[in-house]
Amino acid sequence: MVDLLILGAGSRGFVFAEHAHALGARILGVADPRPERLEAFRQAFRVEHAFHDWREALEKPQLAQAAVVALPDRLHKEAAVALMEKGYHLLLEKPIAPTWEEVQEVAQAKARTGRMVAVAHVLRYTPYAQALKRLLREGAIGEPLSVQHLEPVGHWHYAHSFVRGNWRKEAESSPFLLAKSVHDLDWLLFVLPGSVRRVASFGGLYHFRPEGRPKGAADRCLLCPEEVERACPFSARRIYLEAYQRGERGWPLDVVAYPVTWENLNRALAEGPYGECVYLGQNDVADHQVVALEYEDGKTASLHVEGLSRMRFRETRIFGTEGELFGDGRYLRVYHFVRGERVMDLETEQEGSIRTGHGGGDLGLTRAFLEAVARGDEGLLEPFAEAVLAHRLTFLAEEARREGRVVEV
Repeated sequence: MVDLLILGAGSRGFVFAEHAHALGARILGVADPRPERLEAFRQAFRVEHAFHDWREALEKPQLAQAAVVALPDRLHKEAAVALMEKGYHLLLEKPIAPTWEEVQEVAQAKARTGRMVAVAHVLRYTPYAQALKRLLREGAIGEPLSVQHLEPVGHWHYAHSFVRGNWRKEAESSPFLLAKSVHDLDWLLFVLPGSVRRVASFGGLYHFRPEGRPKGAADRCLLCPEEVERACPFSARRIYLEAYQRGERGWPLDVVAYPVTWENLNRALAEGPYGECVYLGQNDVADHQVVALEYEDGKTASLHVEGLSRMRFRETRIFGTEGELFGDGRYLRVYHFVRGERVMDLETEQEGSIRTGHGGGDLGLTRAFLEAVARGDEGLLEPFAEAVLAHRLTFLAEEARREGRVVEV
């Protein structure tokens, strides 16, 4: 049995705790500044040690074999290094850290201490990912040469997280590409391994600006004239209150108000950021971005991250010397130039978002991490070095986008 310390009792921390508890782990400690979140952990997992500041947990003798770091992005480096120095193995929510220098510090601490670190690049841990990888190993399309990958964030998800939410200001969190899609660049390395030579990127904040504001719109959705509010795709009333009326109680409602009640939701939308008009100019991160990679051997890959999209599972097209493959989280369609087409139905959740456990990735990662800690076998985890490389490519892509040039790796 593996014992865990959870740093950050928000949505992601609770998800990992739930999976770990269901798999037989014991949640011995939790840290979060919000009393209501600590109480939820006490009730759900009978946690013995609760801390209002994660640093308090580090002042105690080591409480568990491993820790989950689900703190705000800007705290990841400090917490990860301190935990490893204390003796903890880590399940580390993405990103590793919001700057390349801090990512390197975490990597150095891992090398120095010998701890295991599982970065929450959950796309690799889905049944879908394993089936796709198996097809590639079997040579279903010959040698893969090029990849097109789409991350359709979802229009309301983008508004929730990147206009109204914790990741709307880059200086307070991370760039959009790092916060949302570092594991999409990691996914490209997963399906098309190799050495990347050059990186280019384009995109920015196009739609969610004050000049896009509908005529007559109020500063808050609850105060907006009905004819304006009902025509707005980003209405907080539709995203949150109507979801509550449909019976939803989890993410994203539990981020807006906790505990999730009708009164708490209405109060939060009347007073907090989740009820604000998306066109107030409170955000500064990109709402769409394209990344292009050129490999040393001439292979290529591209990533589209789209905030203005229908929310669904990521879509990947892989082109090879003998055919092409398309995957959307449920279906894998293989077209061989000689043998024709075949379709695999994995019967998995098509959306694949945080709301649905990332298509089984959250559970898969938690299971792999607990097994690795129990056995002392880091080989059961996806390589930490590849997670670091994905972060490096993300930072280089941001450099390319901002400076308008192709960046050599």
